[in-house]
Amino acid sequence: MAALTAQELLSGAAVTHRVTLPDDVAPPGHTGADVVLRPLVLADIARLHKAAGTDGELASALMVQQSLVEPALSLEQVHRLPAGLVEHLLGEVNRISGLAIGAGELDAAVHAPLARACYVLAREFGWTPERCAELTLGQVLLYLEMIGRGERP
Repeated sequence: MAALTAQELLSGAAVTHRVTLPDDVAPPGHTGADVVLRPLVLADIARLHKAAGTDGELASALMVQQSLVEPALSLEQVHRLPAGLVEHLLGEVNRISGLAIGAGELDAAVHAPLARACYVLAREFGWTPERCAELTLGQVLLYLEMIGRGERP
């Protein structure tokens, strides 16, 4: 089996998923309604964690809002959705993003070593989550070492 190229590995983040809403959470009169979601990437998770802090409900709403491609909704609109619908969409976002974890485990995923390292780099150097997500593991380790020594790039 051949190893994946970087382009092939990154291509999964661009794939969208059509998800059919169960009748019990679909809007009345919209049996079999679909939405289109995109998977969240590490940069999304880091940005969401920074925005939401320890507010789990805000983190959930932001995850759904960022993942929804069709229909695109504002954060305010997501906050007005029925709770059961948001819970279902969040489960689908977690599944397609490879984060199929329970509600209490999201914080643990955000604090995973690489995600935590990206957060530290963003804080110390003022980098965006997107910039941090572009770094190789070697670069992350180098910059963390520089921080430990009190150096700047």
